[in-house]
Amino acid sequence: MTYRFFKYYQEFLRRRPYLVQAIQTGGLMATGDVISQVIIEKTYWRDTDIQRTLKFGSIGFFIGGPALRTWYGVLNKYVGSQGKIVTIKKVFLDQFLFAPSFLCILLISVAALQRKTWDIIKVDLKSNYFDVLTTNYYIWPWVQILNFYYVPLHYQVLVVQIVALFWNTYLSWKTNKQIALKNL
Repeated sequence: MTYRFFKYYQEFLRRRPYLVQAIQTGGLMATGDVISQVIIEKTYWRDTDIQRTLKFGSIGFFIGGPALRTWYGVLNKYVGSQGKIVTIKKVFLDQFLFAPSFLCILLISVAALQRKTWDIIKVDLKSNYFDVLTTNYYIWPWVQILNFYYVPLHYQVLVVQIVALFWNTYLSWKTNKQIALKNL
């Protein structure tokens, strides 16, 4: 059964890589939000904010999955696909070009979906961005070294999103903690 599912997944991924990676990213971001609400924020399961989860997941579906797939394709095309030097170049570009801009877009998107004003969004960015970026640098370079060196391009977004389940839990908590504190 698992083998058959994996074969269907591979075929669907081969035919529709952007769609598959958008679905898996959206689903894993939504799951990270639920974990944040239930385990970190200690919300009862029945009181989970489904709208919040759908909004967070939609960022993964419409922005995260497509952006990651496109970025990894660009890296593969212009930097290469194999070798230690290629891996180091990819990690450097990923962490010093993509991560800072993507995290900024992500934080703005979450705040916009929370219907915050631009003035509040700027305050949130000022208070959260560098903390999130710094935390990113503790985790993602190591993940990306393994990902870029060992994982074929068409599975790189999946590998990142599996690790990102924990990252998404952190991001959901971080971007919603003021709201959660107001509800206490």
